[in-house]
Amino acid sequence: MRFGLILCLVVGLTGACAPRGAIVLDPAAQGVGDERSIFVATNRINESQRSETVHFGRADVSVPPDRKSGTITYPEKDKRPNPRTDFVLTRDLRYANSTAFKQGIAEALAKQAPNNRDVVLFVHGYNNTYAEGLYRFAQIAHDTDLPGVAVHYSWPSLGQPLAYAADRDSVLFSRDGLEETISLLTQSGARQVVIIGHSMGSSLVMESLRQMAIGGRKDVLSRIDGVVLMSPDIDVDVFRMQAKVIGDLPQPFLIFTSTRDKALNLSARLSAAPARLGSLSDPARVADLQVTLVDVGAFSTGSGHFNAAESPALLNILSNVGDLGQAFEGDVGGKLDLFSGAALTVQNAAQVVLVPDGTLFQRRK
Repeated sequence: MRFGLILCLVVGLTGACAPRGAIVLDPAAQGVGDERSIFVATNRINESQRSETVHFGRADVSVPPDRKSGTITYPEKDKRPNPRTDFVLTRDLRYANSTAFKQGIAEALAKQAPNNRDVVLFVHGYNNTYAEGLYRFAQIAHDTDLPGVAVHYSWPSLGQPLAYAADRDSVLFSRDGLEETISLLTQSGARQVVIIGHSMGSSLVMESLRQMAIGGRKDVLSRIDGVVLMSPDIDVDVFRMQAKVIGDLPQPFLIFTSTRDKALNLSARLSAAPARLGSLSDPARVADLQVTLVDVGAFSTGSGHFNAAESPALLNILSNVGDLGQAFEGDVGGKLDLFSGAALTVQNAAQVVLVPDGTLFQRRK
């Protein structure tokens, strides 16, 4: 009975019956939607197999104009894609090696205004196909009007709702590849490097940062100018040990949480743990770390596992915050307006609670 209940929950939360994302190349779609160039580093081969070598490329994604903010629509199987409603690629470029990849990023940075020469690295979560992670980052970049150069690290998730254990092993397998990628990005001439991890991808981010600290790569760690963990699927005690080994965490260090995250609540049950970091309600558990918990539970939609990317209201708030570093300095209290550049604190595990009307307040233990 218990296994059957968990099976039903897993299938329901992961949308097993929903159409899955797949890459569709449609050069004719150029000029229809907003094209977002996403640089890609991946240790996938043949969609979900593991590769000991990281491969590099660039995907030009057409974000369709006829869709709701926060949503992704895929072409229907065996039907011609509609670039007005579907995400498609207009170009799929492969780089011969890491040197060419780094040069491509450097050239893209040079085309940006001096104050926008930043790199944002996105690491997708559990149960993601290559296309789903890529399109998700393109959607985030478009809906938040993300400045700078976008880079996606795609690790070999099986893209299957019942492959949770296999995906956790793939996270461990992928640590070297992500470390290599982060190192390359810090050598690209970027003004700042910001890392975003979602779900199980947050675990990969933390494991890679921990590995760099153990390996004495302070030269790389010191070049990371911010980390955002969105609904991180990490045991709280494990996160504490990871942070302890890393030492000085990159700042700002933001953790998007929601006690309404059904996927993480299920993960906690499967792991026999009281809570995952992404569903943590009590900031006292991480009060001695330089992190900020951002509670986005009021924006919950569906499973609540990707509120920061799927809620149009939250995307609007985040896209108007501007520079995360400036937004999370100073004090916070009462009813503050994010649009006026209100400052939030990043020390002693402040918990910032966002609500749909733009109100925010702070809880602190």
